[in-house]
Amino acid sequence: MIHFNYPLILGSEIKNIAKALENNHLCGDGIYTKKCCELLKKLTGAQKVLLTTSCTHALEMAAILTDIVPGDEVIMPSFTFVSTANAFVLRGAKIVFVDIRPDTMNIDENKIEAAITRHTKAIVPVHYGGVACEMDTIMAIALRHNLIVIEDAAQGLGSSYKGKPLGSIGHLGTLSFHETKNIHCGEGGAILINDDRYTERAEIIREKGTDRSKFLRGQIDKYSWVDIGSSYLPSELNAAFLYSQLDEMEMIIQYRKNLWDAYFVGLKELENKGLIELPPPMDRDSHNAHMFFIKVRDINQRQKLISFLKENEIQAVFHYIPLHTSVEGVTAGTFFGKDDFTTSESERILRLPLHFKLTSENIGYIISCINRFDFR
Repeated sequence: MIHFNYPLILGSEIKNIAKALENNHLCGDGIYTKKCCELLKKLTGAQKVLLTTSCTHALEMAAILTDIVPGDEVIMPSFTFVSTANAFVLRGAKIVFVDIRPDTMNIDENKIEAAITRHTKAIVPVHYGGVACEMDTIMAIALRHNLIVIEDAAQGLGSSYKGKPLGSIGHLGTLSFHETKNIHCGEGGAILINDDRYTERAEIIREKGTDRSKFLRGQIDKYSWVDIGSSYLPSELNAAFLYSQLDEMEMIIQYRKNLWDAYFVGLKELENKGLIELPPPMDRDSHNAHMFFIKVRDINQRQKLISFLKENEIQAVFHYIPLHTSVEGVTAGTFFGKDDFTTSESERILRLPLHFKLTSENIGYIISCINRFDFR
């Protein structure tokens, strides 16, 4: 079976974990946590980076940092993972879902402004598959209406928008290091801080609401409870694992780009015949090849193709069920305007295997199987 995902293991991770064990510092903010934060700061250009236990927790930190309270409204796409909405619902916010663009599956930047009310507090663009949202337009809207922008760049490390790394453009950004991501540590994340007003408080929230970080730097002689917060600090073992992969990020992404390109070239003829749709062509320097998807006619054809590929030992999967159609989504949010693309496009999308274990021969076989499928 060619699996949809296979967690990347380079082999050097165990050496770093062994060093962390030798250092006798296994809780957070040890040598490897600091190394990861510094390297991520260099890679993203963020003013400050803090590792977290997950991207979910990074989003929760962002919701606390930006003082989301009951009655606030937060604008985001419905086509996203539940964590994007959950982080703000936990603070009492109402979610306002906006339709997506069918080409990138990202929030339609041209439909955001009409959804803004006097209760709107933040916009949360989600860079689906590591493909950038139209951030210039989104940031201009936020500036006009005095709103906060929190980038959900869970899939975006290594991608950029007009030369700016994803996660470094909004006031805050979040990353994921879940095992399904290009770079991972099993479970992990990071919050990127691009606005000075959030820097000090982020450290406090991450350390259970205490000023322990100042204490560890020798700035104060004792630490205490000064704000709300939680335990968002990852283990040093996770950071040791992660650092090995961050250190090889360029090589990892280049390998994935070669696979992405092979898919695009090999399936282009089917698109030319009008049988499938491919992602828009990507600037090789601006995307991280996190995901390759095709779009078929409808949900029924998609299920037939999934079954056909499974019969041929290939695991292909669909993606998010739009949040506004879910049980909790109906209660926690509302869809603004007309759902032109969110539901219909989500029912057409099919993601193909793309991971470091795949070979060019694997890709060739997958392409040949898709070409043999009866799209009538």
